[in-house]
Amino acid sequence: MRRLPTVFLVLPCLALLAPAPGPLAAGKRPITEQDLFRFVWIADPQISPDGSRVAFVRAHVNDKKEGYETEIWMVSTRGGSPLRWTSGPRDGGPRWSPDGGRLVFMRSNDKDGQPEPPQLYILPVAGGEAWPLTSLPKGAAAPAWSPDGKSVAFLSTTTDEDIARAAKKKDGAPDDAERDSDVRIVTLARYREDNEGYADPRHHAHIWTVALPAADGEKSAPKRITSGPYDEGPPTWFPDGKQIGFTADRSLEPYYQLPTSALYAVPAAGGEVARLLSMEGVIGSFRFTPGGGQLTFVGAVTRPPRSYDQPQLFVSDAAPGSRPRAVAADLDRDVGSGIIGDQHAPRGGAESTPFWTADGHSVIAAVSDQGTANLRRFDLKTGRAQPVNAGNQEVSAWTATPDGSRIVVLVSTPINIGDLYLVGSDGKLARLTAVNQDLLSGLDLGEPEEIRYTSFDGRKIEAWVQKPPDFDPRKKYPLVLDIHGGPHAAYGYNFFHEFQTMAARGYVVLYPNPRGSTTYGQEFGNVIQYRYPGDDAKDLLAGVDELVQRGYVDEHRLGVTGGSGGGVLTNWLIGHTSRFAAAVSQRSIADWSAWWYTADFTLFQPTWFHGAPWEQADDFRARSPLSYVTEIKTPLMLIEGESDYRTPPATGGEELFRALKYLHRPVVMVRFPGESHELSRSGGPWHRVERLQHIINWFDIHLQGKELHLYDVGTAESPQRSADPAGSGNRPGSGSLELP
Repeated sequence: MRRLPTVFLVLPCLALLAPAPGPLAAGKRPITEQDLFRFVWIADPQISPDGSRVAFVRAHVNDKKEGYETEIWMVSTRGGSPLRWTSGPRDGGPRWSPDGGRLVFMRSNDKDGQPEPPQLYILPVAGGEAWPLTSLPKGAAAPAWSPDGKSVAFLSTTTDEDIARAAKKKDGAPDDAERDSDVRIVTLARYREDNEGYADPRHHAHIWTVALPAADGEKSAPKRITSGPYDEGPPTWFPDGKQIGFTADRSLEPYYQLPTSALYAVPAAGGEVARLLSMEGVIGSFRFTPGGGQLTFVGAVTRPPRSYDQPQLFVSDAAPGSRPRAVAADLDRDVGSGIIGDQHAPRGGAESTPFWTADGHSVIAAVSDQGTANLRRFDLKTGRAQPVNAGNQEVSAWTATPDGSRIVVLVSTPINIGDLYLVGSDGKLARLTAVNQDLLSGLDLGEPEEIRYTSFDGRKIEAWVQKPPDFDPRKKYPLVLDIHGGPHAAYGYNFFHEFQTMAARGYVVLYPNPRGSTTYGQEFGNVIQYRYPGDDAKDLLAGVDELVQRGYVDEHRLGVTGGSGGGVLTNWLIGHTSRFAAAVSQRSIADWSAWWYTADFTLFQPTWFHGAPWEQADDFRARSPLSYVTEIKTPLMLIEGESDYRTPPATGGEELFRALKYLHRPVVMVRFPGESHELSRSGGPWHRVERLQHIINWFDIHLQGKELHLYDVGTAESPQRSADPAGSGNRPGSGSLELP
């Protein structure tokens, strides 16, 4: 589930079976679930001030295949092989000094076998070892250089008490303080967040600064310059270096109003915080013009209350009381990169910010449009948004020199996970990296087919069809309908391991963008407000009908799956139709009332429902899949992350599992210890692989007649993992199932 720029719900096994036999491209093999162990991801690219080099985070699965490692690498914009610049295993957030001579980055070291909070390190680009700039008890994050290169601003949750305790411990003095209680006193309606844990009211993210020591080996004490019971966003220096800007919602209980944030300024030396500008909506990361007179940001107007608020590009004078104005206000598309996928970097990612052209007359930002994401140039005078580059692809991150003359983008396509490209003046892309070339060149990957079809009420729906590598249109294939979460999100032209793997195992995979999806305009996205799930489910069934009519899908072998919001729609569909022979619902919601009380964010505002469950009981009941449980006869697998605070298992899979067991219906629940709502995107590597294996196992049983007994009542147990992920896959025998 994502939360940009307002509350969006991204409601985004155990044996590796041999793929169906068939002709393959010469010298290539089918992709498998365990290829995830070999993937390499790029994140957070940062171009040097002179445009000659790009620093980036390189992420990969560690040797034990239980987590991820990240290092900082460098590549020349003139070509050549990337070079590793830091040792890892948890380095990230590289930021160039204004003169290009140093990098500040974050590093988390190990202590007693456990990762410590990240600290800031300085790396001389000309050569030499990285050295620590901070050593705060709670760590440091989001570094930003001062314009003169003499200081770094950053975020930390460290308190004076933390520092005093650390000093006392370092001096060897006995700790006579009372132990920290592990009892939580909860006073806020939002008291925990998925993938982050429980809120700590004693610790808030505040802005600090630290001066660079005058000589190597010297120490410089960091200074906190903001305080209070609020969290601040990442710091951005004013061009004159006298103030630091940040965004925040300085309300103790912000859920009592529609989403709002403001931009604040604080003197770099510390002092009173002043509100610089605000609007009836959310202000995202921002950037000043070189002279500091204006700024730009991506934000969203959140009035009136909507289920979906389309992000727009704004500019404003950088003076107190200024009113931001939307640029290209008639551009009915999402500003920003918002294509959902399962192969964005699982660690080390960062948000990219719009940037100014050298003349200050234009701003460049990404625009997501019907499943694509590319850069556009927004002319401040005419309001026109012209393409900088184009293509059926996703630009998920970008970086530019201070004058905007050199641009580097991170691009993903359906057959490439993600690489860096230099954008030419003509918009053409020159490739700088090929981090997965050796792996992907040996895999038989197929480009999905983009289709458009007409739904029940005449709306045009865009979708993609991923076919098996050896596809024969004269045959009939089992179909898997794969539904995205959100519900305000969008599939598109990026690499999706799940779809490629299912296709390699003999399935046609249909993944549509039904109404409610983003990248098609404000009305298309918000039309499901107070009607979700509902007509969007009809859009999905119309897509199934389209493929059945094309003649290559077996209407008796239909499967459906989806995660989060897609899990909601999976539950809904099987309660309203018997067309599907198997279903896998992941991290879902079954009862809206139960979820309203327990999710990690609130629905106190009339965005999804008009009121609370006791005020709108009939509506909550009518839109809850659990209300139709007696109609569910489709064999159902439920996948749950046991640490999921976004869609807690007790409000989704657990309810459906118990109800269907009572009804003697075919159902199994697969639970992943320690995993949050991010299971499929950034969960533990083994768990991500096992999740996909379980999904395919379930469809293999019910759509392809495979004889597997892992899910038989009274016999289910977890097979042991193999230490060898490079095998080609074992064919399980009757009654047995093992991981290769």
